[in-house]
Amino acid sequence: MVSELHNLVIMWVLTTLSLYYCYHFSAKISKGFTRFLSIFPVLILLALLPFNLHTFHLGAAHVFVLSWLANFRLLLFAFDQGPLLPLSPKFLLFMLAACSPYKIKENSAKTKNAETLFQFPSLILEAANKIALLVFLFYSYNFRQHFHTHVLLVLFFFHTYLNIQLLLAVAAIPAQILLPGVELEPQFKTPVRATSLQDFWGHRWNLRVSDALRPTIYNPMKTLSTRVIGPRWASLPAVFATFVTSGLMHELVYYHMIRKPPTWEVTWFFVLQGLFVDFEIFLKKKLVATEKFKLHEAVSGPLALANIAVTAGYFSYTQLLRNGVDEKIIHESYAIVEFFKGSA
Repeated sequence: MVSELHNLVIMWVLTTLSLYYCYHFSAKISKGFTRFLSIFPVLILLALLPFNLHTFHLGAAHVFVLSWLANFRLLLFAFDQGPLLPLSPKFLLFMLAACSPYKIKENSAKTKNAETLFQFPSLILEAANKIALLVFLFYSYNFRQHFHTHVLLVLFFFHTYLNIQLLLAVAAIPAQILLPGVELEPQFKTPVRATSLQDFWGHRWNLRVSDALRPTIYNPMKTLSTRVIGPRWASLPAVFATFVTSGLMHELVYYHMIRKPPTWEVTWFFVLQGLFVDFEIFLKKKLVATEKFKLHEAVSGPLALANIAVTAGYFSYTQLLRNGVDEKIIHESYAIVEFFKGSA
């Protein structure tokens, strides 16, 4: 654990220096291919740095934040787009906008103090709640030999979800302390209330990923498709391309967890979801728009969530169990508890 924390510090020092270079030097270079060339070494570095971490809880989260989110935002920055522009007068805000799993914006002077006072205690409380739930999960692993495989799949799903939520709560705390005028938009928007697959993936689940994929993949692909097949159906290939890209980026996260050549199961999960969402869009335009047929949200929502649960369980979590990630998570969970016991 000590060596892992040492690697974490080195990674963040190199990340800070790389982003400092982008902020002070690359930003002064004309937008387009020239600026892209100037930040290309940074893109490679951020893609590789998280692989020097070997734990599930730290490593997978940083692959997501640096190798995916930060790199996609820097790619947009090279072409004068995305959340890093207009360039902030503060480097720290630029760095948070690049690496934070939140969408960051500055509040108005009139409301920032009140909102900061309201947000900070709630962030501490949220982090404490997630830690308490994770500790309960850690304890439940003592009885895993009595659990059916499907029960373990459910537990690991909640473990992953809680780990993401804890990361988000912890990541928000430094921003609130160092930059009290900053407002953080949530990463999730009550996914269990999704009314369809399109609503779940586009408006409720992992919104910062949607923010990264929309301008880099979806919009260019839709523009190209419009020229080829016209505007009515241009969203279909754009949606599919976006899901395929998401699948490939998830393969990168899975490679970090498994450290074996990819079997492409998680990519197939997102390929299927892309096909399902395209089919849903097709039905809406053919049937719902003409008022021939429409499912009630009380039916379409649970169907969408059941679809995701079944396909994710088959393609994503069984792969983790097969490669012993469950044992790795359990071992790390005990190591984390022991580390904090020793530090207390």
